[in-house]
Order: sequence, then structure tokens, then C-alpha cells
Amino acid sequence: MTPTPPLRSTETRSAALDAERKVTWLELFFDLVFVAAVAQVAEPLREHYTPAELSRFAPLFLLIWWAWTGRAVFSTRFGSDDLMQRALTMVEIFAVAVMAANARDSLASRSSAGFAAAYAAVRIILLVHYWRAAGDDARPLIAIYRGGHGLAAALWLLSAVVPLELRMILWAAAAAIDLGTPWLTVERTVHQPPHPSHLPERFGLFTLILLGESVVAVMKGIESQDTWSPLAAIAAFSGVAVLFGIWWWYFEVADAAAARAVRSRLDAVRLHAWTYAHFPFYLGIVIVGVGLQRVVTHATHEPLPLEDVWMWVAGAVLLAGAGIALRSTRRQARLGSFRLKAEATG
Repeated sequence: MTPTPPLRSTETRSAALDAERKVTWLELFFDLVFVAAVAQVAEPLREHYTPAELSRFAPLFLLIWWAWTGRAVFSTRFGSDDLMQRALTMVEIFAVAVMAANARDSLASRSSAGFAAAYAAVRIILLVHYWRAAGDDARPLIAIYRGGHGLAAALWLLSAVVPLELRMILWAAAAAIDLGTPWLTVERTVHQPPHPSHLPERFGLFTLILLGESVVAVMKGIESQDTWSPLAAIAAFSGVAVLFGIWWWYFEVADAAAARAVRSRLDAVRLHAWTYAHFPFYLGIVIVGVGLQRVVTHATHEPLPLEDVWMWVAGAVLLAGAGIALRSTRRQARLGSFRLKAEATG
């Protein structure tokens, strides 16, 4: 695959919007590593499918997703796929692996300090990426990201060496800064927008990989059956149908992976809202995927525990709420796509 040139300050905004931008093989590999990390972190959820375990998994999953999102947002604007970026990506992948290895115990455990330190390393590498991409036109935007993410990274790193009580306070402060920083870039996003089709494609691919992991969960449920009964067959088929329905909603009904051109401040706000809506949507996919495995496994065994039912309700609420939010941007996405086509033919 041909490396994608970086969007330097000498390039015009219109050229950045109109240039063809494809996902690189390195980006695909990067996405797979993060989904593998999600699977690793979610493993205890398969054993203890309870709200208490979900309260442990959700914040760790949030940070893993946010680390992926930060790099995806950077790459769609400034990705170069050169030798140095590949080297930094290799180190980044190792840091993500360390995050996952330290994310199976409770938040009060010693391993949570290792998770915070590894996450800080991922954010520091992102800061290096932004430092390399700094140009005249992009400098104000990059300054916001470097300031916000840099301060948050320092707090994450500090949280790894302080007592547990203070660690949780620092985590809360760092997460607020980390998650809030992109909202400070709304005005600059109009002048330095992400590529209108590349970023949605990245999110769409991440959605597909998570759905694929959920299909694997159904397969594991099928493998657990010693003998097949009509009830087990119905449960397995229904599980695949549920995942197929999620795919249909995301790509066809909500049209969530459609191009999103940023032409105004309102477009930038909608793009940010679209980005954040993916977290509950992805979380819902994981919860439902684990639940499907348990449904198929229990089809010919003991009835599902009551806690499983509550978890299913939680997953359904997350998917429904996030799905509605994603669908609300459908018209804006189509208008953005029509505008791009009109410019290309005009």
C-alpha cells in the first residue's frame, strides 16, 4: 500500500479534503492490536458477568478506546507512514500490550498502577507524533492537543507512584482533562478538519473488528455444547442475528461510517459528538457479545442468572442510546458527502 503523505502546512485545506486517503496496512494492524487488548481486558467479564465486574471493565475499556481514538484522529490529519512513525508505532503497540497485561485485576490492585503508567506512555508517544507534525498552519491546533494531553499524561504517570486513594483522584482529573481536550479544538477543527472519509472508515473498521470478536464469542458458546438441542440451535442462530442487526443498524440505518465534512463550527461540534457516541456503542457491543456467549453456553444447562439479565439490559440501553445519537448525524453526513461530490465535479 502506498504510504500516505502528511498534511503539511504548505498544503491547502481544499487539497487535504479532496485528496484520496486510504487506511494503511499499519493502521489496520494497529486497530487489531487494540481489539486484542479489549479482548484481554474483557476476559474477566466472561467469567463474572456482573455489574460489579462491568464497573471495573468500563473505565479501563474507556482508556483503551480513547488511546486508539487519539491516534486515529492524529493519523487522519498528519499521518505520514514514514520510518520514524512506524518505529514510534511499534513502541506504542508494546505499550498497549503492557496496558492489557495490567488490566485484568481490580482498580484497587497494584496492576492498576502499571496500567496507568503504560497508558501515560501511549499518550507521550502521541505527543511525540504531534511534535513531529507541527507546522505553521497546524501549530495552534497542535498546541491545544499537546497542552491538554501532555498535562493529562503527566497526571497518569504520577498516579502510578502515589497511594491508591490519591491515585483514583488523579485518574479522575486526568480523564477529565484527556476527554475534554478535543472540545477545545472545535474552532480550529474548522480550519484543520480531519479527512472527511478516512476517520469514519477507521471507526467503521473498528466496529467490524469488535463485531467479529463477538462472533468469536458465539462460536465459543457453540463449542461448549456437548449435544445439540433445538434450544441451543435457536440461541446460537439468534446470537448471530443480533450481531448482524447491529451491523445493519450501524452501516445501513445510521449510516455512521459515511463521510463527514467539516465546513462550519456546527459541523465540528457534530463530528465531536459522533466521535464520543462511539464509546457507549462499542461498550454495548462488548457487553452484548459476552452475553451472547453465555446465552448459548447456558442453552442446555442451568438457567441464566438474574445478573445476566440486568447486564443484557445495560448493553441494550447503551446500544440503543448510542445508536440513536449516531443516526442523528445521518443527514449531516450525507450532506457532507454530497458537498464533496459537488466540489469534485464542479
